[in-house]
Amino acid sequence: MQRSPQYHGGMPQNHLYILTGASRGMGLAMAQQLLKSGNTLICIARSTSPDLATEARAAGITLEQWQQDLSQGEQAAHKLHDWLSAQGPQAFASATLINNAGVIPRIAPLSASDADDLAHALRVGLEAPMQLTAAFLGATDRWKVPRKVLNISSGLGRRAMASQAAYCAAKAGMDHFTRCVALDEATKPHGARVCSLAPGVIDTDMQVQLRGADPAAFPDRQNFANLKTGGQLTSPADAATRVLGWLERADFGANPVADVRDA
Repeated sequence: MQRSPQYHGGMPQNHLYILTGASRGMGLAMAQQLLKSGNTLICIARSTSPDLATEARAAGITLEQWQQDLSQGEQAAHKLHDWLSAQGPQAFASATLINNAGVIPRIAPLSASDADDLAHALRVGLEAPMQLTAAFLGATDRWKVPRKVLNISSGLGRRAMASQAAYCAAKAGMDHFTRCVALDEATKPHGARVCSLAPGVIDTDMQVQLRGADPAAFPDRQNFANLKTGGQLTSPADAATRVLGWLERADFGANPVADVRDA
């Protein structure tokens, strides 16, 4: 669907945001915070949110929710490329892709892991972000407006942890492909700015999964339990505010791999 852009003084005023993993946790909180006047929001997730749709209607914000299993990332990438190509370079004042979706496979040593489970984690956590980033940058390559890619990484992409090989590998891969894309875009006159950002430790379903793991299979289980009892977890809403604040920094992308706690 092609949008009718909003213009002021001949310039588009609408800012486009594309967000994956928007159905729960920090992703849902980011989606809610992006429902602001002047924004168009596309959410890509396994399920849609009726509440988010209601909020968007009440705020008069253009929201599209694409129900998509990101283990089949090529389908979402093709749809995104076609949608962006239909908009044209004058449709928006800026365009931003936020790759937030990720999954933790069954917590176990690699020797006890299921091949399908590993493949699913890597497809959602690494393959889909690469495919969507390629589609986004390819379809908007001739756009002269500011473009950004924000990849939601993790400290576990930079620090190894037992029984988390797939998740750690996906986030490490995300960090490194972001570095590569930053080099690609730096050679272009209107290149996108990109960053792989660790958002801190957030009180989400993933944390519940880690705290509930078998201690025999997950030596770090008690550390995660201590984070909860010690009040060291950030709420999804607060984490979303910090991440979106990083996105608006004047130096966004200066360091392609960053941590929100370094602010």
